[in-house]
Amino acid sequence: MIAINVFISIATFLFMEFMAWFTHKYVMHGLGWYFHKDHHQVQPGFFEKNDVFFLIFAIPSWLFIMFGMMADYDWRFYIGLGIALYGLCYFLVHEVFIHQRFSWFKRSDNAYLRAIRKAHKVHHKHQGKEDGESFGMLIVPLKYFRAARQSARA
Repeated sequence: MIAINVFISIATFLFMEFMAWFTHKYVMHGLGWYFHKDHHQVQPGFFEKNDVFFLIFAIPSWLFIMFGMMADYDWRFYIGLGIALYGLCYFLVHEVFIHQRFSWFKRSDNAYLRAIRKAHKVHHKHQGKEDGESFGMLIVPLKYFRAARQSARA
């Protein structure tokens, strides 16, 4: 039973990368641009309207965890846990590592992390909602890995 629960959490975590990519590309750069715009066109202040998207993922996670706990830790708890773990990774990678909203993890000589940072930088070179690229967070196109490896050798 433990193996199935671990599998459910890991599968949910991996599925969340697709959901984050889909939501970013089709919602944030679509109907939700009003909220996401200040993430591309930075305004003064710590908080952004874009932070509201946290709720899109936090509320379902909380509900799955809560209802799963109420049902003696059934499958819903482990789905909620997978969503929450992805949310934690998203916070650490996107908000802390990439955008430096907190002064942690400022330096890294890891090719994967450099590739993530480069892909995100390319995404942000587009100030409008059209013509975007690199909408994911953890899965990075190969061209950014190659660039990261080459910059490490130089």
